Amino acid sequence: MLIGKPSGIPSSEITSRGGYEWYFNRRRFLRSAVSGAAAVGAAALGADRLADVLSPRTGVEAGAKLQTVKSPLTTTGEELTTLKDVTTYNNFYEFGVDKGEPAMNAGALPTRPWTLRIEGQVKKPKTFDIDALLALQPLEDRVYRHRCVEAWSMVIPWVGYSLAEFIKQCDPLPSAKFVQFLSYYDKKVEKWAGQTSIFWPYSEGLRMDEAMHPLTLLTFGLYGEVLPNQNGAPVRIVVPWKYGFKSAKSIVAIRFLDKQPATTWNDQNTHEYGFYSNVNPSVDHPRWSQKTERRIGQPFYAQRRTTLMFNGYADQVASLYNGMDLKKYF
Repeated sequence: MLIGKPSGIPSSEITSRGGYEWYFNRRRFLRSAVSGAAAVGAAALGADRLADVLSPRTGVEAGAKLQTVKSPLTTTGEELTTLKDVTTYNNFYEFGVDKGEPAMNAGALPTRPWTLRIEGQVKKPKTFDIDALLALQPLEDRVYRHRCVEAWSMVIPWVGYSLAEFIKQCDPLPSAKFVQFLSYYDKKVEKWAGQTSIFWPYSEGLRMDEAMHPLTLLTFGLYGEVLPNQNGAPVRIVVPWKYGFKSAKSIVAIRFLDKQPATTWNDQNTHEYGFYSNVNPSVDHPRWSQKTERRIGQPFYAQRRTTLMFNGYADQVASLYNGMDLKKYF
């Protein structure tokens, strides 16, 4: 049913999120050196085998193809970021705080069996198996800009369908005003999470109208293949007009709530990471400007570009925030 055949910036230059500074000790330096050597070796193998090296998984073949259809909601004609860059330059702190670490460590994440719990303000709690989620709607190819709060960006061809289609299957009550996403966490599997002072599991949230917007993607793959572990396998969301940390990875539970949920980075540092976290070049991060960004994978002279309001999706989503002070509700 699912198998078919479709078609760098050094991490040391990026300031860590949340106001925390992680300094290399001897063990982390050695591990980074090993990771760098492994990444060079993976590149030498070529694109065809890259996913096999970087995306080991339990129960799902690395690089397995997904049957997809083209989506009218693809919204950018920009040059795609390469598969190599998309899968080796990641934020996934449960598997390491440096950009190259998730690709080397996330193979420990078991992606089968996998279930998604539906809780909170719903007619009846439910549990969905990952394969039932995959079969719920046709999988669409959607190219979105991806903008990180650390002022770097990519252009990624995701695979999924509108989260709104799944929410309809969850039967939320009228009292549900927010949606919370909880990520997989097992300290035995994600032992690298001990490098941070974050309280796990990772939590993110959206207002209900944001979650129901057709651009919000329930995501199962990229580049026509199942999601690599380091990119949030087996299921994540992608909210293209918000900074990347709002797009929760490896989701195991969705809760429908009548109040705004606690979210990881907002809890870590409310002053720096607002609940909404819409891409907004006029609201700087307290420690760096958001007016420009660096496009990963481009030649150095072509990396720097102007950041677009709502990451270039203003025509589609600005109406969600009519009347809101976006400097206050950042």
